[in-house]
Amino acid sequence: MPFWQNRSSSCIQQQSLIVNTHLLFPHDHSLSIVRLKQVYKILQYIEAYQEEHKLGPMPIILCGDWNGSKRGQVYKFLRSQGFVSSYDTAHQYSDSEEDAHKWVSHRNHRGNICGVDFIWLLNPNKSRKPLKTSWNEAVFGIIKYLLLQVASLSEENAFALLKADSPDDQITYSSFCQALCQLGMVHPDRLNSEEIKDLWSEADHDGDDIVDYKEFQRCIWSPTCCSQEEEDDTEIDISDGSLVTFEANDEAFGFTVKEAVLFPPEVEKGMWPENYSLSDHAPLTVVFSPVRMPCSPRTPRTP
Repeated sequence: MPFWQNRSSSCIQQQSLIVNTHLLFPHDHSLSIVRLKQVYKILQYIEAYQEEHKLGPMPIILCGDWNGSKRGQVYKFLRSQGFVSSYDTAHQYSDSEEDAHKWVSHRNHRGNICGVDFIWLLNPNKSRKPLKTSWNEAVFGIIKYLLLQVASLSEENAFALLKADSPDDQITYSSFCQALCQLGMVHPDRLNSEEIKDLWSEADHDGDDIVDYKEFQRCIWSPTCCSQEEEDDTEIDISDGSLVTFEANDEAFGFTVKEAVLFPPEVEKGMWPENYSLSDHAPLTVVFSPVRMPCSPRTPRTP
């Protein structure tokens, strides 16, 4: 999508990518992987689209109902890819547990109130992990959640489940696949055979065809999918139409979040007014302003 920047008597056209989506509702725990995979496919498509059309660095905006809160793996996955929540950025909320429930945007059919509507922003100055790396880390996070929270297993018992009848306290590929089936993660719209092999390669760090206890701890029990560290980005506001010159290879245009508002006002305090019947979602409005910023080198696309 183009946006226009005035420069004296002329206009300079810049580009941005905007995607809108609505992820699957989490009817049960096994569908967490489905929502994560939906986001993975969106990001894969964006990478392929940029490559196919030879697009230069530009801001990317993802909008929609993500059917998951700031505590979920979808949120962590997008953060690991450099995206920021526009509303949280505008209100200076962090990724901490303390800030996870300061606002809500939806009352679902079960009567629960939660924050699931996001407008995500990725600027061209953000460094990003390889997409497949972030995906694997997020999947391991879901595996741990299913083992710990759903199956109520301790670390030792989780390892025992994954190794099944394998000798010498080690997980084999066969026992790993068997455990994923038990956890309900093996299905064409969840994990396919190729994705399971990728996970196994990530877990089998030394490539000896087994996963020992240390590798289990490193990849499965303590996955590193976490929030992208904020950087000290040098940005120059160009919203007043002033002349800006830059080297195309070094700099690009992005956005800063000027304002973000949820309606009705009560939802910004984590409450849902009983007399609000216009929708079961609170509309989110974000105002962006174009800025000039240095580019971060793009990570090569993974197949």
